[in-house]
Amino acid sequence: MSGTDITDTEGTLDVVNPATGELITTVTAASEQDVALAAERAHKVFASGVWAGRSPRERAAVLLRLAGLMERDAEFLARLDCEDAGKPITECRTGDVPGAIESMRWFAEAADKVFGRVAPTGHESLGLVSREPVGVAAAILPWNYPLAMAAWKVGPALAAGNSLLLKPAEATPRSTLHLAALAAEAGLPDGVLTVLPGHGTVTGTALARNPLVRALSFTGSTATGRRILAAAAETNFKRVSLEMGGKSPQVLMADALEYGDELIDNMIEAAFLTMGQNCTAGSRVLVHHSIAEEVLDRFTAAAKNLTVGDPADARTQVGPLISRAAFDRVAAAVDAARSAGAHLHTGGLPHGLPSRGAYYPPTVISRAPAGSDVLTKELFGPVVTVQTFTSEDEAVRLANATEYGLAASVWTRGLDAALRLARGIEAGVVSVNAYSEGDLTTPFGGWKQSGFGGAEKSTDAFAQWTREKTVWIRTR
Repeated sequence: MSGTDITDTEGTLDVVNPATGELITTVTAASEQDVALAAERAHKVFASGVWAGRSPRERAAVLLRLAGLMERDAEFLARLDCEDAGKPITECRTGDVPGAIESMRWFAEAADKVFGRVAPTGHESLGLVSREPVGVAAAILPWNYPLAMAAWKVGPALAAGNSLLLKPAEATPRSTLHLAALAAEAGLPDGVLTVLPGHGTVTGTALARNPLVRALSFTGSTATGRRILAAAAETNFKRVSLEMGGKSPQVLMADALEYGDELIDNMIEAAFLTMGQNCTAGSRVLVHHSIAEEVLDRFTAAAKNLTVGDPADARTQVGPLISRAAFDRVAAAVDAARSAGAHLHTGGLPHGLPSRGAYYPPTVISRAPAGSDVLTKELFGPVVTVQTFTSEDEAVRLANATEYGLAASVWTRGLDAALRLARGIEAGVVSVNAYSEGDLTTPFGGWKQSGFGGAEKSTDAFAQWTREKTVWIRTR
């Protein structure tokens, strides 16, 4: 815990290494009373002006020092996320941790670049529209990108001047706890950032229902997001931003193979990054029938060549799922599809993996029956389906045939076709000839049941953490 004292806990959290099934450590879990005390303290700290009253450049200086300390401890942070989430260490070293540091620096530099507006009034009046911090804000994090998602939320929330209550996922609290320690070392006033590890049903619910929390940002499942939104409606109507599930399509037009190995490499990254436990994972390959056989052969061969193993080994590309429960869920969906007639093109794990590890092999499926879970549900595992189409209209129809709308990718040499597909696909982010979520300058948020109430990244992210105020001045 950081920034508050735990007085009445709701038990503990066991942090388990998903690669071995072994206990790493036990962390005290915050209770409803702990959340209430932390919120009261955060409110007092905000009202004191010790942080909110500083100039944007002064706040930026502290956040830049924090980014520097994160860089100093980058290897330690990478190992924490590798152990807690089962993420390959190379992925943590080259992606997650550098991305988190970049995010912190970017939002620090943006602190004084979010401007208000002047309304177009007559000479007898002046209308000023400003953005102000909400006060006490909260964020609930997922376990698949523990540090990276923390930075997406901590950066703009603190740059805007708020006090932030941060709840890490139950399985992955350690990198966020270390982030809080680094924030204190950087000079962040006590009580501005409070990390509250805990159970979602207790700590998360308490944050969603606490009347002092004026804004809450959540990344996780659609089901949990729906409960958070309901809790906010039943209490103080806090501003809620939800970034939730996905079932992202990779659309390959007839000329997609002209991109050669670049195409296959991007498809593999989209499908199997973080073992497919990624909300933008390209888990549905939609390929033009004229190239389907070759794409399936090359994609399957590449999937079979992925190195599955100990996430602490720098050579590992695919580690374990987050838990045995996740393994059981993914396996059940794949087994059901196979029993219904689907064709599995991959399978099997290397010998010597720990028997208690939650390893699941990269899996490529074709001929999955319409409506099956592997086609419609977010499995959050290394499972990819392949479907064919004959026209752009059919490709768009298949791409949109889920309740989700977070991301998609389109592969074609034709600019006109790319634009038509990008406009027709219902998703918040559509990348063309790449698997990408954009960079920090572009907003990230979903459509349909993938997103609600706001965006991550870019200066748009500040809208989650601020509120507008109009000051109307009569000048004569």
